[in-house]
Amino acid sequence: MKLSDELPVDHRLATVYRVGAGLCGVILLVFGILGFTDQLSFFDTSGSQVAGLSTNGLLSLISVVVGLVLIAGAVIGGNVASMVNMTVGSLFLLSGFVHIFILDKGANILDFGMSNVIFSFVMGLLILTFGMYGRVTGGLPHDNPYWRSRHPEEAAREDAARRGATAGPPRITGGGVGQTLR
Repeated sequence: MKLSDELPVDHRLATVYRVGAGLCGVILLVFGILGFTDQLSFFDTSGSQVAGLSTNGLLSLISVVVGLVLIAGAVIGGNVASMVNMTVGSLFLLSGFVHIFILDKGANILDFGMSNVIFSFVMGLLILTFGMYGRVTGGLPHDNPYWRSRHPEEAAREDAARRGATAGPPRITGGGVGQTLR
């Protein structure tokens, strides 16, 4: 099963994916643009602050690019927005874990501080939640396309039962011992 193929384009979950990608993309885009307006050096690690987060030109560039990727996912919508959200959210979480270990080291070329690490974790979880919303849980409703793709036999039985309920009472055909219901 591919997670990218099951959701119909006009499904109501697509709105959640779009809003999440767009909202988080705009936040990152604004942060990156604010970094550029302060004319920060590209690899400066002196602790320049923008919106309470330490940054440099490289982090501003990365923020603008990732923000644009999220906004593009929001414009495309549907499964693409969901997959973009899940990918970017996972990368944010990974970045938080990596940077927590290199905070005071020379490898910290993005000038991350502890506030950046916390922001990375929070933003990653938020984006990841938007991407996974309605896709991964044990309590999906039976009309959810992801539940239906994971349980095709049960979905087919429910569809048949639904069709039988709307078709009226069953007809008895044949006679004697081999009677069948239709």
